[in-house]
Amino acid sequence: MFGGPYNSLEEFQTSIDTMSQSSDPFYYAIVDNKTQSAVGHASLMRIEPVHRVIEVGNIMYSPALQRSRAATEAMYLLAKHVFEDLGYRRYEWKCDNYNEPSKVAAGRLGFTFEGVFRQHIIYKGRSRDTAWYSMLDAEWQRSVKGGFERWLDDGNFDGEGRQVRRLQDCRGAA
Repeated sequence: MFGGPYNSLEEFQTSIDTMSQSSDPFYYAIVDNKTQSAVGHASLMRIEPVHRVIEVGNIMYSPALQRSRAATEAMYLLAKHVFEDLGYRRYEWKCDNYNEPSKVAAGRLGFTFEGVFRQHIIYKGRSRDTAWYSMLDAEWQRSVKGGFERWLDDGNFDGEGRQVRRLQDCRGAA
């Protein structure tokens, strides 16, 4: 992420205020439905309507959202919006090639690894290699959407809220 670290709450608030005015990237607050508290944000960016290509990025999850059912649901809702409401044909995920958790998340969510753009950008004073992932509209319709919906179903969680089947496994089940 290009923002942060923040030295104060005021600096963070200024950053959030700036994000709220941006149209590309276009930021979404992720709000916990039970508490009505903001628990993270994500953005749609590099928006190319002519080519119907869009990227998800600038994802920030608070500890309350990390590794939760709601975190996966937020990514499902964004993908659904991209493909079904906006009519895009390609959805992209990019991350620092050293960011293993982000690479694992991309694969778990149904994105396909496409390669590494070497020395892609200079980021926080260092050269960054960027791992590229994509999800296509046909993949969304064929397996990714249904996999999300099977995973998010209440029947996929036990009494303690733990998943019964992994998201990747739900994509293969029809």
